[in-house]
Amino acid sequence: MTVHLFGIRHHGPGSARALATALAELRPDVVLIEGPPEADKVVELAASEEMEPPVALLAYAVDDSARAAFWPFAVFSPEWQAVRYGLAAGVPVRFCDLPAAYQFAGEPKERRKGLAVDPLAEMARAGGYDDPERWWDDVVEHRRDGAPPFEVIADAMGELRAGEMAEGREAQREAYMRTVLRKAIREGFERIAVVCGAWHVPALTEPLPPATHDQRILKGLPKSKVACTWVPWTHGRLATASGYGAGVTSPGWYHHLFTAPDHVTTRWLTRVAQVLRKKDLPVSSAHVIEAVRLAETLAALRERPLAGLSEMTEATRAVLCNGNDVLLDLVTREAVVGELLGSVPPETPQAPVAADLAAQARRLRMRRDATERLVDLDLRKPNDLAKSRLLHRLRILGVDWGEPAEAERQNTGTFRETWALLWEPGLEVDLVAAGAHGTTVLGAATTVMLAAAADSSTLAEVTAALERSLLADLPDALPELLRGVDTRAAKDADVGHLMAALPALSRSARYGDVRGNNTAGLTEVAERMVARVCAGLGRTVHGLDAEAAAKVLALIEGVQEATSLLSATVRDEWLETLQGLSDRATVPPLITGRLTRLMLDADRLDSAEVALRLGRALTPGVETNAAAAYVEGFLAGRGLLLIHDERLLELVDRWLAAVPDEAFLEVLPLLRRTFGTFAPPERRSIGEKARGLGLATKAADVADLEDERAAAALPVVRLLLGIPA
Repeated sequence: MTVHLFGIRHHGPGSARALATALAELRPDVVLIEGPPEADKVVELAASEEMEPPVALLAYAVDDSARAAFWPFAVFSPEWQAVRYGLAAGVPVRFCDLPAAYQFAGEPKERRKGLAVDPLAEMARAGGYDDPERWWDDVVEHRRDGAPPFEVIADAMGELRAGEMAEGREAQREAYMRTVLRKAIREGFERIAVVCGAWHVPALTEPLPPATHDQRILKGLPKSKVACTWVPWTHGRLATASGYGAGVTSPGWYHHLFTAPDHVTTRWLTRVAQVLRKKDLPVSSAHVIEAVRLAETLAALRERPLAGLSEMTEATRAVLCNGNDVLLDLVTREAVVGELLGSVPPETPQAPVAADLAAQARRLRMRRDATERLVDLDLRKPNDLAKSRLLHRLRILGVDWGEPAEAERQNTGTFRETWALLWEPGLEVDLVAAGAHGTTVLGAATTVMLAAAADSSTLAEVTAALERSLLADLPDALPELLRGVDTRAAKDADVGHLMAALPALSRSARYGDVRGNNTAGLTEVAERMVARVCAGLGRTVHGLDAEAAAKVLALIEGVQEATSLLSATVRDEWLETLQGLSDRATVPPLITGRLTRLMLDADRLDSAEVALRLGRALTPGVETNAAAAYVEGFLAGRGLLLIHDERLLELVDRWLAAVPDEAFLEVLPLLRRTFGTFAPPERRSIGEKARGLGLATKAADVADLEDERAAAALPVVRLLLGIPA
C-alpha cells in the first residue's frame, strides 16, 4: 500500500497538467480530493458530456440557506482534472475536506480565518523573487514538460511548516483529511492518490498521528443538515477581483495556458487581436507578429521559461493598443479575465424553485448569459408576456436575473419592456432561499406578496405590492391586496399617505388590462382617493418649511402624473385644486412656483398672468431665498420656457442682476440645482439669449444719457483717440 500526495495550487494550469500526467502514470485505485464529502453523492455527474466547466459545488444548510458555500472548478483546476480522471478510469472519487455540515454549524468567523503564513510569498522570497505570483508561474504554471514538481513542493512546504501546528478550523480540516485517508487505507486500496492544497501535504505525510488525536479534535463539533449539488460558474467569479479568496487574477489567461496545444504566445496575442477587431479597431497580422516578437524578447531578457502575462500585457499595450490603457482594460476584461459560463446536466439535483425556473427558461428559450445583454419584450406576444411575468416574479423573490432598463429606442405605448439580463452564479443561493416560500416561482412569489399584504403598515406599501403583483400576474395574491388597498384607503386620513399611494394604484388601474389582469374596482378606489386628496391638500401645504415643502412637492408631482391616467373629470378636479393654491400667500414659494408652471402647462393660465406672478415673486421687496425657491419650483426641468418666452427670461435676468452680493452666494446652490436640470443645449441657448438681453439694456442705457453729461466727456474721448477738436 502506498499513499501519493499531490500538493497543488487551486486553479493552477501547470499543477493541473502535471497532475493529469502523474495520475495517468500512477493509475491509483482511489482518488481523494480536497472538497466537501457531501459532494460524494453527486460527483458522478461530472462524467456527463453536458457538464462543462467552469462549474461549482454548492453546499447549503437545509434549514438556513444563507449558510452556503461554493467550491468552484475550471477546466484548469487540478481538482477537476482529478475528478475527471477518476471517473474515466472507473476508480472511486471521494472528497476529504471537513464536511460542510460542520463548517455551517460553526461560527462564520472561524470559516473566514486565513493562514498565518503565505507559503507562496515565503518560497518566492527564498527563490529571489519579489512577486509570489510570478515565481509560481515560472516554476509551476509555465512548465509544459519535465518531471512533475510535487516532491519539491512537498519538501518546501515541510520546511515552511516545520514545528508549526495547525490551529482552529485548519486543525479540524486536516484532522478530517487524515480520518478519510485512514479509512481508505483500511479498505485495502493499494495506490491512494491524495489531491490537496500544497499547504496541507506535511499534515498528511506518514507517519500520521494516532487516530485518537484526530478524534479529540473533531469530537463534539456541531452539525447541520446539508444539501449539495452542482451549479454553473463563470471565469469572472473565479477572479480574485470578485472577492473569491482562492481566486486567480487571470482566469482567461490560465484557461489559455492549459488548453493551448502549442505556440502559446502566438495563439494568445491572436486572440487579443480578435477581441480588438470585434470593436472595429485596426489590428493587422503585422501587429500580431511584432507583438509576439516583443513578448518573447522580454521573456528571454528576464530569463523566464515562457512569456508570461506581464510580457503579454506589455506587448499588447505597446503594439496592439498603441499605449492606450483604455483599450488595455478592454483586453483585460474580455480576454485576461474572460467571461465563460459553464453548464450542468439536466439531471443535476436542484432546489424545487431552481428546477421550476430551469424548466420555464427552457420553455421560453431564455438562456443564461454571463455577460449583460438587453432584451426587448413586446407584451402583445404571449411568449414575451410570459418572459416579463417570470422576470417580475423573480424580482419579487430577490432573484435579480433581469433589471428593467432604458430602451435603446424610444418606446411608444405600454406594450414594450426592456430588460438587462445577467446571470450571476450567486443567484443559485437566492433560488434556494426562495424555496422557503414555495416549490415553484409562481407559488413562492404569491406567498411573498400575501405576506406583504398582511405586513404592510402604510397604504403606499400595499399599493406598491399590488402593482408588483399585477406585473408578475399573481392572481391568488390580488384579492387580498385589493381588499388591503380598499380598507386602508378608507381608514387612512393622512393626505400624504394617500398621495404616496396614488401613482402605483393609478398605473395598476390603467395598465392592468395590457397584461390581461382583472383590475375592476381599482379605478373607483383611485378616484375616491383623489377626491380626498383635493379636499385636504390646502391644509397639507400650509406653512411648510423648505425641507417639508420639497417632500410635499414630490408627492404633488406623483399625483399629477397619476391623474393623467384617470378620467377627465378627476383630472379637472385635481387641476382646479392646484389652481386655487397656486397663488395663495401661505403656500411655500417652491410649491407655488411649481403649481404656476403646471397651470401654464395645462393652459389654465396665460403667459401674461404667469409673467405677472413671476414678476411679483421676484420684486426687490421679496426675500432673496423665497424668490430663489419660486424660481426653482417654476423652472426646474423646463429650460424651454426661458428660451421661448423672452419676458420670463428678462424677469429672471433682472432679478439675478439685482441680487445683492452678500445674498448671491446663499442662493447660488438653489440656482445651480435649478439650471442643472436643463439639457446642455437649453443652457447654451439661454446664455445666448441672456447675452442679447444685456446688449439691448446697455444700448438703451447709452441712449438715455443726458446730452450735457455726454458733451462733458467728449473732449476726453477725443484726446484718448487722437481726434482734433
